Amino acid sequence: MTAKAFIFDLDGVLTDTAEFHFIAWQATAHQLGLEFTREDNEGLKGVDRVGSLQLILDKGQLSVSEEKFEQLLVEKNQHYLELINDINPDNLFPGVLDCFAALKEQGIKIGLASASKNAAFVVDKLGIADLFDFIGDAASVANSKPAPDIFLSVAQGLGLSPEDCIGVEDAVAGVTAIKSAGMYAVGIGEKSVLTQADIVFPTTGEMDVQQLLS
Repeated sequence: MTAKAFIFDLDGVLTDTAEFHFIAWQATAHQLGLEFTREDNEGLKGVDRVGSLQLILDKGQLSVSEEKFEQLLVEKNQHYLELINDINPDNLFPGVLDCFAALKEQGIKIGLASASKNAAFVVDKLGIADLFDFIGDAASVANSKPAPDIFLSVAQGLGLSPEDCIGVEDAVAGVTAIKSAGMYAVGIGEKSVLTQADIVFPTTGEMDVQQLLS
């Protein structure tokens, strides 16, 4: 295949805001009288905000009113935004800028497909917003990962067919979304975990752009 675009997930691929999500979700769980561990947090990887809260409630076999559900979502997001307010270009993973530069040099488009509704805010803080040719909006798609919607939406935004795109993800739900979209899937992390990926690199910095383009 000759790739015309790389579509990146944000959290865990370009930067690590997972710790901030963990702190905010843990506070939400504690408010509900529930325990919330790092292991529990792993289960929320790649899942959107609504789905994440539902998983926490399901774990505690709890149900809340629609109004309370919305209130918890708003509070969690406000807490998360306070935590990431100080994020800056130093929070970018090593090798990301080199990777983007290599893609730009080859005339390859760069897209962002994040489950986070705060993605645009985060990439702006990281100082890389202008490097993207298209930033997908998680709020504008009907179904979140593992559904392919966000990746298909970004491909469309880039003016390309899904088969012309390579998706890069660190979460199982994200890799499933890439494959469901009909794209080549690059996993970032453990091969034993990201079994659906076509190829896996330990970190984004170790991703071999030339190998993927040949």
